[in-house]
Amino acid sequence: MPYCGPVRLQPFGERAVASGAPPRPRSVLATAATAHVVHDGFSDALYILLPVWAQTFGLSLTQVGVIKTVYTAGMATSQVPVGVVAERWGERRLLAAGTAVTALGFGLVAVGAGGFVSLCLFLLAAGLGSGVQHPLSSSLVSKAYESGRRRAALGTYNFAGDLGKIAAPAAVALLASLVGWRGATAGYATLGLVAALAILAVLARLGAGAPDAIGVRAAAATRGWGIRDARAFGALSTVGMIDTATRTALLTFLPFVLIASGLTVPGVGVALAVLFGGGAAGKFLCGLVAERLGIVRTVVLTEAATALGMLVVVTGSRAVALAALLPLGVALNGTSSVLYATVADLVAPERRPRAYALYYTLIVAASAAAPVAYGALGDRAGVPAALTVAAAVCLLTLPLCLALRPALARAGEMTGAVRV
Repeated sequence: MPYCGPVRLQPFGERAVASGAPPRPRSVLATAATAHVVHDGFSDALYILLPVWAQTFGLSLTQVGVIKTVYTAGMATSQVPVGVVAERWGERRLLAAGTAVTALGFGLVAVGAGGFVSLCLFLLAAGLGSGVQHPLSSSLVSKAYESGRRRAALGTYNFAGDLGKIAAPAAVALLASLVGWRGATAGYATLGLVAALAILAVLARLGAGAPDAIGVRAAAATRGWGIRDARAFGALSTVGMIDTATRTALLTFLPFVLIASGLTVPGVGVALAVLFGGGAAGKFLCGLVAERLGIVRTVVLTEAATALGMLVVVTGSRAVALAALLPLGVALNGTSSVLYATVADLVAPERRPRAYALYYTLIVAASAAAPVAYGALGDRAGVPAALTVAAAVCLLTLPLCLALRPALARAGEMTGAVRV
């Protein structure tokens, strides 16, 4: 009988790695989805807190935009370095550590924020921590579903983030009305710390996200970013940047429009939950639509609907604006589900952590710039004018889709997985 003592001494997760058994895909997906829920909850709770901070600390719209940009810039800054490091260290420890740092940053906001500068510093730290989530979670899911159904799995992961977007703003708004914004922020920060420990424990149990000797050697042998079609990757990234910048501008300043119309802070929380509920449905439905209509036609449809919906919300009455939020959410978030899953088809498997990091960095950088640009415009011309300009910029994706079509056609010839 062969000697197997050392295997018996290893924990379950390490045993799975040693034996070559793959992690359970659904459990890995559930863990990555949980991380997405928590991190998107942190990010989108800001949309409730920003108007409260503006009133509490006497901030201008430009300063509000800067605060959101600082958080987003922190995410953009850390993604590529983390993606590169994960090729050697694995995703597990980095994902858990980043989640803990994000939670600690929000905890510092709760107990120590006294104005514009301290908010920026604490949220910069939180953003740097949150930058780990998208590239590492996407990489974990891609690896777990390497043999099939990867697009559906990534669509599920993408959809899960909207659960955090729905629940966190509504919960933070409700708690803020009961115990104040500091207590609400501290409560969610505590939840984030618990999630960080759970992510580490579950991934270790599954044997997922640990350094892989074969993957490390393959990554070392692959030059550059591993992008198979630079033109397709660039086209996807450009459309994603415009889409994300438009979405961020709307989410940052929509609460100001709603409050100006007479809605209370808890009412804004419910309105955003409706918008995010539409977004969750859009990420699921638009993926199905893309299977039938193709990527380009679906993106044209969702971006045109987004621009129209924004104009309705800005120019209509409060009742009309509230009624438009659900369908606007479908279009607003639907595009991302169509684009994200294609990234894995355009890069070599061993370079996915850094390629996902590059893609997310580009779109997060656009998201970081949008609040400052549109906030400055809002200070000069008013929030409705700024959001009208954002809707017009959104329409720039339509001619870009014409350039995207041949690039995706070439990618489809290489992978057989892209429906144009």
